[in-house]
Amino acid sequence: MGSPKSVGPPHSSAARAHADGARGSASGPQYVSTTFADVDEQKRHFGAGILHVLQHSPYKNVALESHGKIDAHASKFHSYNAQDLSFVLTIFSSNRAEWVVTDLACVAYSITNTVLYDTLGPNASEYILNLVESPIVVTSIAHIETILSLKEKHPKELDALICVVSMDPLNCRSAAEARALVERARNCKIEVYDFSQVSGIGKIFPHPELPPTPESVYTISFTSGTTGSRPKGVVLTHETAAAGITFTICNVPYLRDDVEIVFLPLAHIFERQSLAHNLATGGMCGFPQMNGSPQTLLEDLRILKPKHMSNVPRVYTKLEAAIKNATIHSDSPLKKTIFSHVVQTKMGRQTADGVKGSHLVYDALFIKKVRKLLGFENMNHCITGSAPISPSTIKFMKAALNIGFSQGYGLTESFAGMSFGDPNEKAADSCGAPGVTCEIRVRELPSMGYTLNEPRGPMGELQLRGPQIFSHYYKNEEETKKSFDGEWFSTGDVARIDKHTGRIYIVDRVKNFFKLAQGEYVTPEKIENVYLSSNSILTQCFAHGDSTQSFLVAVVGVDKEKAVSFLRKHCGSPVSALASDDAVLTEINKPGNRKLLLGILNENVNGLSGFEKIKNLYVEFEPLTLERDVITPTVKLKRPIAAKFFRAQIDAMYEEAVSKAGPKL
Repeated sequence: MGSPKSVGPPHSSAARAHADGARGSASGPQYVSTTFADVDEQKRHFGAGILHVLQHSPYKNVALESHGKIDAHASKFHSYNAQDLSFVLTIFSSNRAEWVVTDLACVAYSITNTVLYDTLGPNASEYILNLVESPIVVTSIAHIETILSLKEKHPKELDALICVVSMDPLNCRSAAEARALVERARNCKIEVYDFSQVSGIGKIFPHPELPPTPESVYTISFTSGTTGSRPKGVVLTHETAAAGITFTICNVPYLRDDVEIVFLPLAHIFERQSLAHNLATGGMCGFPQMNGSPQTLLEDLRILKPKHMSNVPRVYTKLEAAIKNATIHSDSPLKKTIFSHVVQTKMGRQTADGVKGSHLVYDALFIKKVRKLLGFENMNHCITGSAPISPSTIKFMKAALNIGFSQGYGLTESFAGMSFGDPNEKAADSCGAPGVTCEIRVRELPSMGYTLNEPRGPMGELQLRGPQIFSHYYKNEEETKKSFDGEWFSTGDVARIDKHTGRIYIVDRVKNFFKLAQGEYVTPEKIENVYLSSNSILTQCFAHGDSTQSFLVAVVGVDKEKAVSFLRKHCGSPVSALASDDAVLTEINKPGNRKLLLGILNENVNGLSGFEKIKNLYVEFEPLTLERDVITPTVKLKRPIAAKFFRAQIDAMYEEAVSKAGPKL
């Protein structure tokens, strides 16, 4: 079979070939399943219903461009392209089955969609709805209040918005509340339906599917960015999405009767690519409990028992910490000794590509118990992406869980992953080689010390081109021009391409460097990764340098249990001083204790120049959070915003360090 030309065919093929396959969804402590055939029918009913309710809306105004497209949709769908697209449907919800049915309905009827998510905030959400002139939002009932409030505050800007569909029954709270919601919506010229109503309308008024062409737009995926500027809409056509699925089919190991947990928000293209891959290959996709978190993930894993998982580094580091606390850092001397030996032995067996590092006896006696504890009984491999991960984390997880572990590379602009390391690759810091749907090259950066003549392979800014790369940013010609060097998309990531294997190693960010007062150039991401990979007590690190200062300071996150252990062992802190989280943070932030901690951290790091080492720090358990808007939903640091948020702490660190007569902290 040739390469797919749109997102639709793989999903439809899976529905036919695997009609008895299931797609799971969490329901309390159980998972209930739905067959691919049932989902295929659901998306037809829902898609037909969407067209009907929009075409017959009393609030439709054909003078608006997006409303004119509603009536012309059935006659014009075959001519859509990246510049001339359909009206845009907006999805706003956490992961659930209705999210996927809505997405598949959009594919079946050539409707472009976009996605909102909580951490965007009201200003960015209004900006996106206004920019794409979305006439319809499909959302959870918990978010309807947000949407109606936006329309009430911005009636002119959101004039195009005329329909809201609740994924939950409108009367799920009470009949009176449902009536009030519908009346409030009418007052701002919005019709409100629930999912079953729209599907029922589509069943009564069926419509033939309107399959997309490769040139039509699948989705506009908005990136939050790391500078705090307005989000950019990445236009991804069906050809781009199909190329992304082709890449995963060619590079990700095929698992018969695969089961995946869809944990990362589907607003992120990484999870959408992973889900699309699993649907295309006939696997089962299980959704976690509503508003799932790293804390509830373990419960979902134990129930679903997936065969593979895609996730971000911060989730894996939390799992790593939990495993270590139960094994090699156990309070039981015997357990600590046994598991330390087991893990070290298995890590020592990861000696070559394709070698898993298994141990027949240790895996049966010890590792099997750890796998069962985490719901990893059937787990074959894990995949990570969207942010750097410590190689030591990968090696440890492979050994402690007897799994393969892959790091990939990609961006929203490449429909997520375009390179992928083998799950049993020896080089834990590699992102693998590029797939068949993308070409790569590097642009040398002599000012940063990255050239094409490096002994281990050329280094420079990674650039991409090919069918997997986006066409442009939606209604943003300026940013589009900035991002392309001819036909090559400039990623902003600094990479080394191994001259023997062609594997990609991400080593830096082009814009992530600054100059200290004495003229030294510093790349903070490299420094942060060195500190994180060398010090297990650290969970987060934000290194900062003011141009008027000659040294670096840092805001760090620490593992609570390791922080308590450090305070008792190295600082002599009494148990009474560590009775609460606040007490632990107060104790560890005392100048003398911070100096001791910093000394240990700096002893453990290698390969940094003196000016690259941190001279003062501020400690919290989790300083870098989405709620503070200092990281993106894909856990990339927003440096300018983080510097502004922690300005008081940064100033205090500099003042404290500079005021000391002796060596700086």
